[in-house]
Amino acid sequence: MKKKWQPTLIRTGIRIPLILWTLAVLYPIIWMFIGSFKSNAEIYANPWGLPETFNVQNFADAWNNYNIDTSVFNSAIVTVLGMVLTLVLALPTAYALERLRFRGSSILFTVYVSAMMIPMVLGWIPLFFLLMDFGLLDSIIGLSIVYAISQLPFSIFVLTSFMGTIPKELEESASMDGMSPYGILFKIIAPLSTTAIITVSIMNAIQFWNEYFMALIFLNSREKYTLGLAIDFIGSEAQYTNAWGTLFASLTIAIIPVIVLYAIFQKRIAKGMTEGAIKG
Repeated sequence: MKKKWQPTLIRTGIRIPLILWTLAVLYPIIWMFIGSFKSNAEIYANPWGLPETFNVQNFADAWNNYNIDTSVFNSAIVTVLGMVLTLVLALPTAYALERLRFRGSSILFTVYVSAMMIPMVLGWIPLFFLLMDFGLLDSIIGLSIVYAISQLPFSIFVLTSFMGTIPKELEESASMDGMSPYGILFKIIAPLSTTAIITVSIMNAIQFWNEYFMALIFLNSREKYTLGLAIDFIGSEAQYTNAWGTLFASLTIAIIPVIVLYAIFQKRIAKGMTEGAIKG
């Protein structure tokens, strides 16, 4: 009898902390979502209750009066450009490090992996002056380049680990048929690495969409603000204008694409991370 109860007790002991943690994470998100449909009077009078009527005026105010529409567009551009540029740089680099063995390749891979341990904050000041010298300061393009470079070590690590699970015989057969290394990469390795590519792309997209500090440092013009900066501006204004409903609406607009994107590709991301982890 004791042996029969042991698995149940173990599962219960694991699930209870996970359920409590889930509730702790979901509660402020739900509270924010409900608050986005309340008027300021309702937020002050009944901050924890449901709104009397679900009013979308807060979303209209955020979209029209606080230029959230422009910030959403800027964040989308930065996210897409950063994600594409990261893949363009990381995919051939990962293939070269994993398959085209050359002198110093292991050292170079170690350098890339070690870069994951270096706090990005240490490079902000040099990057600021570097972007200034190239005329890319206060530029969406410049910010996209910085984002892409910041995620290169992680992307190369995941892609390299995943490529190590692909049988080399496929490449050897293609090479014997006269296919070039670029053909092997884009016609054989890339299609077989779709799961890892999707994993890297989604993880990077979430990181770029939510990023705040580098955008704060490298962007000055309000019309180029990303969502993080726009929401910070609304938060500062809310202290004096009581635009808390507008702030909640802005946060809801920012968080919904991330939740939807992760929900759609959750299984792909988990598969990509686990398959890359069992390299060899």
